[in-house]
Amino acid sequence: MKRLHPPWRTVAIAITAAVTLASAPKRPYSPQQRAFYRDAAVINFVRPGLVLKIESANIASDGTIQAQFKVTDPQGLPLDRLGITTPGAVSVSFIAATIPAGETQYTAYTTRVQLSPITKVSAVQAGTDSGGVFAQVGDGEYTYTFKTKAPANIDRSATHSIGAYASRSLADFDLGTQYSNDVFTFVPNGSQVTVVRDVVRTESCNQCHDPLALHGGARQKVELCVMCHTPQTTDPDTGNTVDMKVFIHKIHSGANLPSVKAGTPYQIIGFNQSVNDFSTVVFPSDVRNCTICHTPAAAQASNYITKASRAACGSCHDNVDFASGVNHAGGPQFDDNQCTICHTPQGELEFDASILGAHTVPTQSKSLPGTAFEIIKVENGSAGKKPTVTFTLKDNSGSAIPASAMNSLSLVLSGPSSDYSAMVSESAIRNASCGSDGTCIYTFQAAIPSTATGTYSVGIEGYRNITVLPGTTKQQVVRDYGKNKVMSFSVDGSPVEPRRKVVDIAKCNNCHTSLATHGGIRNQIEQCVLCHNPNATDVARRPASEGPAQSINFSLMIHKIHTGENLATDYTVYGFGGSKNTFNEVRFPGDRRNCAECHVNGSEQLPLSANLLPVQDPRGWISPAGPTTAACTACHGEKFVASHALSNTTVLGEACATCHGPDADFSVSKVHAR
Repeated sequence: MKRLHPPWRTVAIAITAAVTLASAPKRPYSPQQRAFYRDAAVINFVRPGLVLKIESANIASDGTIQAQFKVTDPQGLPLDRLGITTPGAVSVSFIAATIPAGETQYTAYTTRVQLSPITKVSAVQAGTDSGGVFAQVGDGEYTYTFKTKAPANIDRSATHSIGAYASRSLADFDLGTQYSNDVFTFVPNGSQVTVVRDVVRTESCNQCHDPLALHGGARQKVELCVMCHTPQTTDPDTGNTVDMKVFIHKIHSGANLPSVKAGTPYQIIGFNQSVNDFSTVVFPSDVRNCTICHTPAAAQASNYITKASRAACGSCHDNVDFASGVNHAGGPQFDDNQCTICHTPQGELEFDASILGAHTVPTQSKSLPGTAFEIIKVENGSAGKKPTVTFTLKDNSGSAIPASAMNSLSLVLSGPSSDYSAMVSESAIRNASCGSDGTCIYTFQAAIPSTATGTYSVGIEGYRNITVLPGTTKQQVVRDYGKNKVMSFSVDGSPVEPRRKVVDIAKCNNCHTSLATHGGIRNQIEQCVLCHNPNATDVARRPASEGPAQSINFSLMIHKIHTGENLATDYTVYGFGGSKNTFNEVRFPGDRRNCAECHVNGSEQLPLSANLLPVQDPRGWISPAGPTTAACTACHGEKFVASHALSNTTVLGEACATCHGPDADFSVSKVHAR
């Protein structure tokens, strides 16, 4: 039989010509989206994007559930659900659920029975409706009548929600698949909605997830997730619940779950028996910082401190057996009624049994006096001389801290700022001369190279150990580290030119909250790059038996760490004390194609600055590697990619920008667009 094509294929040219005659609005696409790079005529015809909006819903007296909805493009123009009069069929799935009176979580009407081929146990799970009927009522407007009916005895005064997720495939136009979610909440008897489930907002998730996109990418909003991820649903293969408050806490605790540390993996077996093992997940911040997710924007954001429960608390603390009282100071607990007697929102002391107290992050303790640095000036900073640095050392109240009170205090000298090539780190604890006002002077023992030119930089780092709650059972020693400060200066009288700004710590902290490495003392990008330069490797700490040294150049290292489990080769760095740090299990929560998640000012674009140094990478395919090659092959680490880079490098340098420059067919932005 001859294949019939949708009418839009045959009239595409005519329609395209017609729409391009009109004054088209500015395309609402960013350089991170494929549509940004497509021909205007194609975009005007296809109209990429998808917006699903549930307009209304009702439940008839016989239990029939019906929703009216729209599907449009981002400008509000209607789309054909079947993909006949507009490109890209739109698939929509629906969920119906209620929050029963006196309860706080949903119970779904739309369910399925899942039989485990492993345990032979069946479980009723919340899911989408199947077998319902769509009807078109206007351009881009439809009704969906559920096959599932609400029970005859439904509480018509209770909150009900209709959730839906939609996908629109534009693969024929190399524009990927578009997704949209919506939830419509109502009370069947017409009353105002007063009971909702709004504990965590999607925006909180998207600080790291860029964006949250699960079950193949189609489910992207928390308000939709909570309709199925309830106590109603368990995984019959493992016996684990997928209740949101348990499931999410466990995923984010991952490798640090007591059960995982004891040898039991945390797994959920999902669609088509896919095994989803979360045992290697490491939260990119301190998991005790509950407000990373529980932000004030949510109506029930304070639930985590006011609604303590065995299920929520036991999800992270999963070595606690509330039935027997094992590992629970309060003994057996058969319900949640007494939880808040001990676990009040906030007690009198940090680190107590209150919710906020028990989740106090030690380095954020209010008991810490603080350590604050400022670099005032650098003198005698000419080539061949030993620079003298004047800096202040104070606590948060402005009181002076004697240098001798510091457990670590170092000044780092590096240069030139065009691309740092070497560094010197010296302890200033013994030789710094400090006044009663906290002003200190330190002269480096090492001299600036006599051949040095341009700009050099000095950074400061350090900490002191503080005992908090001394004399109590909660006494502990906390490292009170200071925020790095860096000052640049000219060694030859030329204008001072600080190092280029490639990434911003604020972007790191969107996910890491308060990025602080090497025991906390290195917490600003400007400090990190002083040491992590193109010539830096782990040779000083890598055992000879472990082969060639590993590059720790900043761009290479950060790209490799974030590529993690997707790396083509091993990336292991030996650190202080012989520590072995393997990053091949890192699970990046975002989308690495979005360079702007880290980069600023288009710093990922080619060509890079002409004065950048080659990167020494003894364990890489190419060493030394050009700066572009080193950065790009850190993510794209296959041998054939390295060969491609090598074949486009001559004695004159790298030719990468020829094909990957901003206006080229394979520009960095274009090949990373989603």
